[in-house]
Amino acid sequence: MNKTLLVELRTEELPPKALAKLGEVFAAGVHAGLADRNLVQAGGAYRWFATPRRLAVQIPQVLAVAPDATVHEKVMPVAVALDKDGQPTPALLKKLDAKGIPTSEIGKFEKRLDGKSETFFYEATVKGAQLAEVLGGIVGDALKKLPIPKVMRWGDSDVQFVRPVHGLVMLHGEHVVAGEALGLTSGNATLGHRFLAAGPLPLASADDYEAKLEADGKVVASFARRREIIAQALQRKADELGAQVKLLDALLDEVTALVEWPVIYVSEFESEYLEVPQECLILTMQANQKYFPLFDAAGKLQNRFLIVSNMAVADPKNIVGGNARVVRPRLSDARFFFNQDRKATLASRLEKLGSVVYHNKLGSLLQRVERMESLARTIAGKLNADTVLAARAARLAKADLVTDMVGEFPELQGIMGRYYALHDGEDTQVADAIQAHYQPRFAGDALPAGNIACAAALADKLDALVGFFGIGQVPTGDKDPFGLRRAALGVLRILMESPLPLDLGELIDEAANGFAAGVLTAADCRTQLHDFMLDRLRGYLRDAGHGQDVIEAVLAQRPTRIDLVPAKLDAVQKFLAHDAAQALAAANKRIGNILKKADGAIPEPDVALLQEAAEKALFERVVQLSPLVKSHVANGDYADALIALSGVRAEVDRFFDEVMVNTDEPLVRANRLGLLKSLFDQLNAVADISKLAV
Repeated sequence: MNKTLLVELRTEELPPKALAKLGEVFAAGVHAGLADRNLVQAGGAYRWFATPRRLAVQIPQVLAVAPDATVHEKVMPVAVALDKDGQPTPALLKKLDAKGIPTSEIGKFEKRLDGKSETFFYEATVKGAQLAEVLGGIVGDALKKLPIPKVMRWGDSDVQFVRPVHGLVMLHGEHVVAGEALGLTSGNATLGHRFLAAGPLPLASADDYEAKLEADGKVVASFARRREIIAQALQRKADELGAQVKLLDALLDEVTALVEWPVIYVSEFESEYLEVPQECLILTMQANQKYFPLFDAAGKLQNRFLIVSNMAVADPKNIVGGNARVVRPRLSDARFFFNQDRKATLASRLEKLGSVVYHNKLGSLLQRVERMESLARTIAGKLNADTVLAARAARLAKADLVTDMVGEFPELQGIMGRYYALHDGEDTQVADAIQAHYQPRFAGDALPAGNIACAAALADKLDALVGFFGIGQVPTGDKDPFGLRRAALGVLRILMESPLPLDLGELIDEAANGFAAGVLTAADCRTQLHDFMLDRLRGYLRDAGHGQDVIEAVLAQRPTRIDLVPAKLDAVQKFLAHDAAQALAAANKRIGNILKKADGAIPEPDVALLQEAAEKALFERVVQLSPLVKSHVANGDYADALIALSGVRAEVDRFFDEVMVNTDEPLVRANRLGLLKSLFDQLNAVADISKLAV
């Protein structure tokens, strides 16, 4: 009979940042184990639950006994299974014993050709699995597969898990499924909230789980529903206070994993702490205390914050006051660090960077800053920006890494540098660039604004990319310890979206020139880095919705002017809609294949060597189009260039119908190859249209 199955494991408080993942993986593992044994439909629905003290899964339509199944199994080649007298060999007997097949079944084996050899096959009816016999093993296997970096033991038991375990429920409909997991024997009773509920909560049915826990146990078992309750309650409380609240996903997930019965309270701190940059206060409240700061309509931090508590009480005075007392020392520390750091200028801290190792093969942080300074000056010059300000921004960009505030809160690097630079009297553009040079920090992050900030940001990322590629530290698989994929994408986005008229190849060369002789030892690291960045660009453009063939057509030319890539993509997309696109793409591929097979240098076409009317017509058309295409490309009118080229279709078709390229006459053959080469160069002036799927 099909009934709902409930499996719940009760534990001590689970790691909050991993809770949702643990819940999802546990539920998926149990469901997959049941599906493998035909006790539930593969791909069927199920629900997972996760609270600080439990992982659970509820699966509908689970069979008590799976249907019997007929299996067809290859045994072994007949020549191996029987000796010359037709008797079973030791190899066959061992195989039968391992599979539990009686020797009396040998006569029922079917002989079939398997490849070139005659082979024994065995057909048998396998009894369906019984839920009561396999569920404990399925749950145990699912627990072993959880993404747990470290396990622990407790008491005198040999059982290991991420936290001590205290209870196991395995309920099929109204019936307990007897079994064990992690040393626990299954039952039908769960426990509610640690403080708001008393005693065990017997479950009459697996379907009662969520409602019973919430009504009698003061536990919202569903992680997703609990998260939504918290988000709505936070927003409602902020609205009541006439304030704004930022519902950060990571913080919401973490507080959801810390409570079973969420209640929102408001607390506050002394307004005098607001003299500290609000980023410091926000970070300490969010990261250390898991509070939600409140803001006014202009986005300025208030001295109030919201608490997500696990306790519903009539008078929350002690909870509110206790949290205010807890946060005060953290805010006091932030104020102390801020005041102490401002006693020394950023420029005076540069010497300390000399004793901080950036990488043992790439020198100290001070050496890195000096390379960045030179590179930022060069980039700013190419952009006709203030080279002095760009160099100053790069020089001071890493100085806040040796301040007390950033030492305590590394997430504030750059942010504090900006505040300290303004306090030191540095130019506003320099201060802004110090903060912005880390951007973009993550997918979708804002780009640095202005050429000074862009120069500093590019210098930072290019120095890292060239340096690590130059010593052979290239990202592999999922491993990218130096964040080079993020840095590469940051460079590409700055060049493409700002946009900046800079040549990526030249930038890589300039960055490489900043390293001392003998540092960059990896062979061909510049080409390797260019390939790596084009691969990052390929993925980024694909995620942005561009067609794969359009992307490949543009990137096949290994562009270095990344700012021109979007216009080329749009042009190729428009060209695809043209009637001549298919024929010209095919012709371009054909011409490319012909030219690849040509021996030696291909000369410029000579009008005196043209013989056939078709090749003369094509020559005239190519000569006519050449200045027009070059003009369009030079002006960035890539769509117009491709549309103009579509006019050569008739002459190309006629040429291939009437002219033999590889004629026996060497001069004529070379001239015809030259004509095709001239056409090929024009057809590929914007993109390699042979890559188009038309």
